Amino acid sequence: MAEAATAGEVPHHRVLPAEIVIWEILVRLPPKALLRCRTVCRSWRRATSSRDFLLAHHGHQPALSVLYTYDVSDASSRSLDIVPLDHRAGVAAADQLRPVARLGTGANCMQLEASCDGLIILSTFGDPCFSVCNPATRQHAPLPLLHGFRLAGMYPHPPTGEYRLLLYPDVGIQDACYVYAVGSRQPPRYIGRQEEKELIHRFVSVLCRGNLHWSEAMLEGASGQLMVFDGTSEQFRQMRAPTVPGAAQLFEMDGMLGMASSNDAATTIYIWMMRDYDSEVWAFKCRVELPVAELAMRFRLTNFSNLVVSSSDDNDVLILVESGEWLLQIDIDGKLVAKFNTKYLSITPLRLKQTLVRHTFFPTIEGYVVNAWPFI
Repeated sequence: MAEAATAGEVPHHRVLPAEIVIWEILVRLPPKALLRCRTVCRSWRRATSSRDFLLAHHGHQPALSVLYTYDVSDASSRSLDIVPLDHRAGVAAADQLRPVARLGTGANCMQLEASCDGLIILSTFGDPCFSVCNPATRQHAPLPLLHGFRLAGMYPHPPTGEYRLLLYPDVGIQDACYVYAVGSRQPPRYIGRQEEKELIHRFVSVLCRGNLHWSEAMLEGASGQLMVFDGTSEQFRQMRAPTVPGAAQLFEMDGMLGMASSNDAATTIYIWMMRDYDSEVWAFKCRVELPVAELAMRFRLTNFSNLVVSSSDDNDVLILVESGEWLLQIDIDGKLVAKFNTKYLSITPLRLKQTLVRHTFFPTIEGYVVNAWPFI
């Protein structure tokens, strides 16, 4: 009987090799889940703390569209909620608009300025005071040397491994441009003057292949050219772009630069993709007819107060429409695929790819509380 019982037992599964657990499973987890898994054992904590692992983990994270809202329940302060839109298949509705950070701002109201590799640049309204934060690690550092400047873009600088900011003066010579390495103790460095100051002053830059981009078509009636700031040489140049109807906006999708424009009524979206970046070759991708009649009937929408074209994690075009208390997601076929009743939620052209990679510019010395202000 003992032999029969033994013969009938189901053999135990062998433990998965550590290589698979670390590099195939843990490396794909969201940041919060990975941080919880680090408490399981010392070997997991050690393996998932290496820079190689953290860089690989960052590479697996989706780049999500960034939304934001202000909590005005307290009359004396307005906290800023940073809310990525997780539109991936299989994500529960309750998790699609889950804030990754709430930043306590006190009397000064903060706003999002730029995002790059999981880092976010913030500023206060009016006379801006800048800071950098990582929502995934809840780290924050002020950037006091940027007083008197405005931000035109953020980019990685490959020769030094630094993250740098392209700046222009708040007052004085408005077409002067400066560069600042995030966390540096040196003040911003003057790099010259830029004639097309309206572009970098008025519009959010798009980072693609390490370069910042603005379209002259962002200014209605302007020619079909792009202005490019090279993130390595730190010089401006021009690039060919399609001539589009109306004003245009740029977006990045899987290493490719995209351009979208709409008709005057914002009911039709025209989308181009740059097929060859080095040769500056563009191709028309599609024309998207927004479901205006359906939106008017279901949500009583007659106009769109804000419209952003971005990219989804499955390398397709994502259209976000903000109107009144509704946020609507429309696919490339012009179909409404998601709706969110979010009265105070606003969309941005920024995207956030969360990271646990460590950066030396976040304070770690004695006397600084790394994970406190401005997070609440």
